[in-house]
Amino acid sequence: MIKNVIGLSIFLILGITQVIAQKEDSTQLPDISSFHQDLFVPEITEGKPEAGKRVRQTLGSYQNTDVYHLVYLPTNYKEGENYPVIIEYPGNGPYTSSSGDVSTGQVDGCNLGYGLSEGKDFIWVSMPFISGDGNENQKWWWGDIEATKKYCVDAVKEVCTKFGGDASNVILTGFSRGAIAVNYIGLHDDEISNLWKAFIVNSHYDGLKTWDYPKSDKTSALARLKRLNGRPQFICSEGNGTAESEKYLAQSGIHGDFTFMDIPVRNHTNTWTLYDLKERENIRTWLAETIKKN
Repeated sequence: MIKNVIGLSIFLILGITQVIAQKEDSTQLPDISSFHQDLFVPEITEGKPEAGKRVRQTLGSYQNTDVYHLVYLPTNYKEGENYPVIIEYPGNGPYTSSSGDVSTGQVDGCNLGYGLSEGKDFIWVSMPFISGDGNENQKWWWGDIEATKKYCVDAVKEVCTKFGGDASNVILTGFSRGAIAVNYIGLHDDEISNLWKAFIVNSHYDGLKTWDYPKSDKTSALARLKRLNGRPQFICSEGNGTAESEKYLAQSGIHGDFTFMDIPVRNHTNTWTLYDLKERENIRTWLAETIKKN
């Protein structure tokens, strides 16, 4: 199911009944393994980024630490040309779901960007959260929020300067913890908020519930959401998981360009874009259309 809502007044009138009617038990949905996997994320390598390789990188200010991000240049990459950029945040970890889905909490476990791009046309960056001591990637929640924000801002600038990333076409995405991070980190303040053209949120949404970290409450989340300023968000989740996000946004008073899509699997995983699903085609179509917009 995919729905586009411009200024959520339409949802308020018609959508609530529809969402209730479509509610289903996600445990009855198929396991993702029953679908055909046609994409496989490249192994991580060391050295200079080049076409078709996923390479470990560290910003200069963190060279003497274990902090790192991953840069993937598309298979059709040519030096001197510009490419849209997908920035992706990972989920919490270590985590294993009842269906056997695994999240390590590390950037190594990012998958969305590769599946969304099919490994071509886009630069894909797997972005870390920075630990409280600044010495390693944070695997569970946020670590040092200000350091995480600054690392992201600096890494995006470096990718655009060194590798031809198109600063006017940077998409922020994330899964689970990373989905919350789309707003929690990506809309943290005006500096980082201004980096993004659009957003893809996969499983969870900032403000839906109060977690055990600062400013996870709805009032703080809505203050962040106001920085969206009408830019498009694609909100997707396994099962019928977007219903609560849709209801929350409808009641938020924030008018925006929101698209909602449920993924017909029971798995809590970011690997779904590696499978031959019609929902993957839907999100790719949205992404292509979004990139073309001025």
